[in-house]
Amino acid sequence: MSVITLQLGQCGNQVGGQFFSTLTEDLSARSTGVNPKENKEYINTSTETFFVQSESHGRNGSLSLPKARAVLVDMETKAISQTMQQAKKSGKWAYSENQRFSQKKGSGNNWANGFCIHGPKSQDDVMNLICREAEKCDRLGGFISLLSLAGGTGSGVGAFITQSLRDEYPHSFILNQVVWPYNTGEVIVQNYNAMLTLSHLHDTADALIVMENDSLHKICTQLLNIKNVSFVDINRVIAHKLASVLQPSEAKEHSWTTACDLGFLLERLVSHPQYKLLTVKNIPQMSDVAKEFSVYQWPGLMRNLRQMLISDAPMEEGINWNIRPVQHRTETGHNCFNRSLATVLVLRGRDISNVDTSMFNDPAIYAPWVSPDLMSCVIRQPRLFCEYDQAAALVSNSQASVRPLDRILGKAWTMFSSRAYVHQYLKHGLTEEDFLDSFISLEKVVASYKGL
Repeated sequence: MSVITLQLGQCGNQVGGQFFSTLTEDLSARSTGVNPKENKEYINTSTETFFVQSESHGRNGSLSLPKARAVLVDMETKAISQTMQQAKKSGKWAYSENQRFSQKKGSGNNWANGFCIHGPKSQDDVMNLICREAEKCDRLGGFISLLSLAGGTGSGVGAFITQSLRDEYPHSFILNQVVWPYNTGEVIVQNYNAMLTLSHLHDTADALIVMENDSLHKICTQLLNIKNVSFVDINRVIAHKLASVLQPSEAKEHSWTTACDLGFLLERLVSHPQYKLLTVKNIPQMSDVAKEFSVYQWPGLMRNLRQMLISDAPMEEGINWNIRPVQHRTETGHNCFNRSLATVLVLRGRDISNVDTSMFNDPAIYAPWVSPDLMSCVIRQPRLFCEYDQAAALVSNSQASVRPLDRILGKAWTMFSSRAYVHQYLKHGLTEEDFLDSFISLEKVVASYKGL
């Protein structure tokens, strides 16, 4: 089952490059506790899913580097060129030179410029690249799109290409991974861009994995002990989270090892089209130095991960243990904890067969109407992930994204009510009705999650 990755805009291309690097680093890491046959199956499955292995040979007679199943899109050339050069320097994998599209002028952090101007102009070229990549797949499992919400190209062009992708491949699975901007602000109109992007993606994609820059920054400073956090550091955390879920694993429903079965994940996590916002929490995550002095066991990891879910904590450090699930709502009408619709738990490493995961089947964690069969699914893989002896990742469809989404809507509405910067969007073809439609669409999403 092959998956095509779309790297959209500067952020999407940088995250994509790090994602493929993380995959290859994991594949080349030690495989203690797994017999050679299973390890080979793991490597082959992951490679076939995310890479195209060329049969041509280089000058020294060795096979050429595997090529990522990816299409790189940006309106400027710099980010794509740097990403492709870094991949080639790794010596483990590379991009296909003819699978990129760029122009000489960006979108100027303007969503309308990306969606209404650059998107339609680049549609035929980008879709041809995607079709060419799809033809290389024996069995297409779907698409993963990587993009940021704050800028113009990743958000505007990304939303347009996702919409075109849905029209061209109506029965394929589309999973978007979106990077939420810092609360303090990267771009003055980032709340407009984020609001417009999310409303369009929510209509066209099957699910959105949301990752917030503020939470990722905390992980870098508090868990990884990085003093001067850069976007490179943040991208590594994003790639680690994605790979922890998408690398090969085995579910009870399957009798074989599978990699990134988007259909299986979405079937378990997205039971209703109004609830598409997913989050990923993983444990442990630490610097290489800390790994040598850390001792952790499955029972402790499971308790911490469960409390991270309930309290919506981005990491195990500083978890609020006072938050507990309740069967009834508080007097204010809101839940005092992060209520979920469904979860998928991915366990990797030593001694996974006897891990007690029953705590994730507690009905109090989930909405009252959720069937017990759909609450939690456990996936296991005895191979070590990124050299962690024991590692777990939890993908949840929960209320975690409601607060940041509500905050973005509030800030965007404050600006829109005074018509701040609206003219910059109108001159590219967007209308005020388009803004209002996006507000209404996302307010319905917020109301649905709050009503769990």
